[in-house]
Amino acid sequence: MRIVFMGTGEIALPTLRWLLDHADEEGGELVAVYTQPDKPVGRKQILTPPEIKVLALERDIPVLQPERLRGDEAALAEFAAFRPDLAVVMAYGQILPRALIRTPALACVNLHASLLPRHRGAAPIQAAIRDGDSESGITLMHVVSKLDAGDMILKKSLPIRHDDTGGSLHDRLAELGPEIIADGLRLFRAGTPLAEPQEERLVTHTGKLGREDGEIDWSLDTASLERLIRAYDPWPGTTTDLVLGGERKKLKIHPYARPVSGSDAVPGTVLAGGSTLVVQGGDGALELSGDLQLEGRKRLPVAEFLRGASVPVGTILGAREIAV
Repeated sequence: MRIVFMGTGEIALPTLRWLLDHADEEGGELVAVYTQPDKPVGRKQILTPPEIKVLALERDIPVLQPERLRGDEAALAEFAAFRPDLAVVMAYGQILPRALIRTPALACVNLHASLLPRHRGAAPIQAAIRDGDSESGITLMHVVSKLDAGDMILKKSLPIRHDDTGGSLHDRLAELGPEIIADGLRLFRAGTPLAEPQEERLVTHTGKLGREDGEIDWSLDTASLERLIRAYDPWPGTTTDLVLGGERKKLKIHPYARPVSGSDAVPGTVLAGGSTLVVQGGDGALELSGDLQLEGRKRLPVAEFLRGASVPVGTILGAREIAV
């Protein structure tokens, strides 16, 4: 069973590592790895390869990095030349053309980081925490032209912990990848595995996140705000406007926070400072106990931050107008 792996994100590293070490035990042979092109990173914009590429080259596996597969007949011919029986996709970062999906003799499958049909799309991990789900997982599914809509072969789930962040849940889900691909290869080795269609009435969608998605709306209920701060850590982060000395700056809020009793103040109003910062939300208040980072300054524990940047009671976070 000739396997081509296609992945870029760090969540795919454990699965690739498993394929490198164990695919042959399940009758598989990893013949090529596809990943996104190298990108400039950091202030010096140093051209840096994806870790997927580094790992594959260390094991002498051919690595291909086409800018775009859609419409590139040469790239599609190159893919077909590997004579793949199975294409395994995880966080690759490109929409695959129909011609490529149809090339493998057995199937083109994707490991998606949610329990489909819930949370199709680009940010399922953050969405699961933000929306208050009790569990998440990995779904092994057939790739089709419609995003994350293919029939489901296998699922593995895990509970979402009360202190999970987007980062910690990402890392835990990454470790499920080897388990599900191992089971998946056994199924393909035994024949054509059964696959279950997704129930369309249960489908939810989550789009790609940008920094603007992390702007806090203090009128939300405090349970939603608490989850948002965890879900969007480390990306895209949660921020709010803070006016200090007549100047408006972005304040980045890191986990953790907890709902507490509030008042009838306007949402976003600072109710207390000191070792923590208490801010009025839509149905109570939120006590911020994690790190804070003011735009242009370093990240600090909240108590240390408040010693160096006084935030008076009555300050309204997120205010768009500067009081005069």
